Amino acid sequence: MRGHVLILMNIAKTLTRYVLASYNVRNYPSLFSSFNSHILRRHTLPTHTHTPFASMPSSTTIKLNSGHEMPLVGFGLWKVNNDTCADQVYNAIKAGYRCFDGACDYGNEVESGQGVARAIKDGLVKRSDLFLVSKLWNSFHDGPRVEPICKKQLKDWGLDYFDLYIMHFPIALKYVDPEVRYPPGFTDENGNVTPSKASIQETWTAMEKLVEGGLCRSIGVSNFRGVLLMDLLRYAKIRPATLQIEHHPYLMQEGLVKYAQDEGIAVTAYSSFGPQSFLELDMQQAKDAALLLDHPDVKKIADKHGKTAAQVLLRWATQRNVAVIPKSNNKDRLAQNLDVLGFDLQDEDMKAIKAIDRGLRFNDPLNYGVPLPIYV
Repeated sequence: MRGHVLILMNIAKTLTRYVLASYNVRNYPSLFSSFNSHILRRHTLPTHTHTPFASMPSSTTIKLNSGHEMPLVGFGLWKVNNDTCADQVYNAIKAGYRCFDGACDYGNEVESGQGVARAIKDGLVKRSDLFLVSKLWNSFHDGPRVEPICKKQLKDWGLDYFDLYIMHFPIALKYVDPEVRYPPGFTDENGNVTPSKASIQETWTAMEKLVEGGLCRSIGVSNFRGVLLMDLLRYAKIRPATLQIEHHPYLMQEGLVKYAQDEGIAVTAYSSFGPQSFLELDMQQAKDAALLLDHPDVKKIADKHGKTAAQVLLRWATQRNVAVIPKSNNKDRLAQNLDVLGFDLQDEDMKAIKAIDRGLRFNDPLNYGVPLPIYV
């Protein structure tokens, strides 16, 4: 019997080497997770046998569990002004961006679509070259509300389908008619924060129908914690393709990232520069935190590699197969933010950045004065 076990272990090791040699494991999380769960968990491998970050190969996309490819670096549309949005999207496409992360709540989907339409008209790209993302807002979680609002958002963008449609928050609020106020924000027509009775399961089931109806190619979630993700996976007929979370060296959420990736769910980071994104919102928590772009350890690593601090922060994520969605109005920074896959941080760099973690979250409804304690 012992001889049989040793033979099986040798076969497992051989297969592991074959998988690692034949694939970019980070691009096939579901494949590796399945292989891992059925074979490798029976024989725990020592941590030193894992491939170090610095030697992992780079790729420009992540293979989603839906079968579609998502760029590792995209352009985030949060806080992009309406009067400049169309031009910013157009210029970003011209600079090489192919993924754009939008949302109902950002209030600029019409202008985003105009930038895309102009780029397609001018022959810069085809629709199939782009990966366009939008999100379901809290006020439309009731099952019958999901498809109509998705269709409205598609019309605003001038699209037939979204590549990815995300549940923005695990929060269900009272419906607000778009004719009354759009985007609705956190309050109802009377200015109150009023919950809806829709469960996450009800909302997710309605989102699955969007995929079945061809309105979305993939669906995902955002701002979920591990326990909600675990619950969702119990009943989901279509597994979430992505998890979008606040993720930067002040808030690494390593356990959540690992759990999602082990389940074959791609992780996208927003607010990769930490407090920088929230200063213009006059958020006290952001004012009290030192800027990550000025952090001495980040700047030291940037100088060593001949890169900017922003590039280091973005590479720290993408090197761990976490997608990023920065934005910029500046032509040079547009190019720099996109150029974060052509170099590797060393293990000592990754460890130095890891030491910065403070568990400091900025994008919490409570920080905006909204009484929805989803992270307590």
